[in-house]
Amino acid sequence: MFRIFCFSLCLLLQQVSADELDQDCSTACRRMNDEYSEDVTDETPPFIAPWGYHLILDCHACDVGAVTDPVNIEAFVKTLVDAIDMKAYGEPQIVHFGSDGATGYSLVQLIETSCITGHFVDENGDAYIDVFSCKEFSEETVLEVVEQFFSPEYVSARFMLRQA
Repeated sequence: MFRIFCFSLCLLLQQVSADELDQDCSTACRRMNDEYSEDVTDETPPFIAPWGYHLILDCHACDVGAVTDPVNIEAFVKTLVDAIDMKAYGEPQIVHFGSDGATGYSLVQLIETSCITGHFVDENGDAYIDVFSCKEFSEETVLEVVEQFFSPEYVSARFMLRQA
């Protein structure tokens, strides 16, 4: 018999500030996999390890000066790449564009194991940051770096294990 894990239960939605996160999201996700696993027949394919780890951050009311400063955004992503032990693939792309209240910087930093993206709203200081990698990383470290560079009032964090 094989054990199959229910990835649909792994989507974790937490309202936390960067310094309030009391546990590593991937640890909680793995715990949920263990608690909600089920025995299946031999016809079911074997469990496949996740291809990637995806952290999605919705950052509310960041420091507007910080999210509208391309030098700060670049420093953020370079610090983040080092802090989570990734390797940048080329320089980050940081572009300002938009219209009708949806204006701001967008960031793409390729890393050898996938990418880091960000979208920063000029009008209200909100930021939307994704880290996707086939190499594991510390969600807590990402939150600490976000807090250091953008000072959000609060962060909604979702962590997913990705497997097609």
